[in-house]
Amino acid sequence: MNKYGAEFFGTFWLVLGGCGSAVLAAAFPNVGIGLLGVSLAFGLTVVTMAYAIGHISGCHLNPAVSVGLWAGGRFPANQLLPYIVAQVVGAIVAGGVLYLIASGKAGFDVSAGFASNGYGAHSPGGYSLLAALITEVVMTMMFLLIILGATDQRAPQGFAPLAIGLGLTLIHLISIPVSNTSVNPARSTGVALFVGDWAVAQLWLFWLAPIAGALLGAAIYRLIGSTESIEQLSAVDATTVTPPVTA
Repeated sequence: MNKYGAEFFGTFWLVLGGCGSAVLAAAFPNVGIGLLGVSLAFGLTVVTMAYAIGHISGCHLNPAVSVGLWAGGRFPANQLLPYIVAQVVGAIVAGGVLYLIASGKAGFDVSAGFASNGYGAHSPGGYSLLAALITEVVMTMMFLLIILGATDQRAPQGFAPLAIGLGLTLIHLISIPVSNTSVNPARSTGVALFVGDWAVAQLWLFWLAPIAGALLGAAIYRLIGSTESIEQLSAVDATTVTPPVTA
């Protein structure tokens, strides 16, 4: 239960911090933080929670990450569903808190987006369903590669939260214009339920694509990062004769 509680509060912080920055601060007149600020906010939520709860639950904060870690052999199957439930509930509670705050301003209109993810007419840059699908799959794939690599026992110790947080920042810098950046089904669900209508109708993509990307990322890392693969590569290198350099 400690693990599930940690995932609840960690995902709560990710949605409140990341989506909250988009809803409350991104376009604040004259001093708004813009897309760069929102990207940093999402990355900072992961960095801070990784140090705060990483030793308790592993700090997944994301159903796609949990699925990817399971596929990568790093997470037990019997904890997968409880983790996902805790993450989604934490995201919805954060969405509710953000709604209460944002609705305190005159003229607030939740249908304007509320940091929801979308494609077509609801993409920030007007990108198509296919563009959003490819973006979410590829970005989540790379996110899992970063996570699995940074948390590998062979990687430099203590730096994983920074690599993962900066990775998520970079992902947002690339993909906010396309889909408003999900790579996280819980994050998408936590705000979409308050918007309803189109946000819920398009929510399927932001479950399907991140999970598919996570599975792909896990498969790639198992291929390139396994000890057996590295030993085989080292054996090939050791038997390779470098030809002499001639003038």
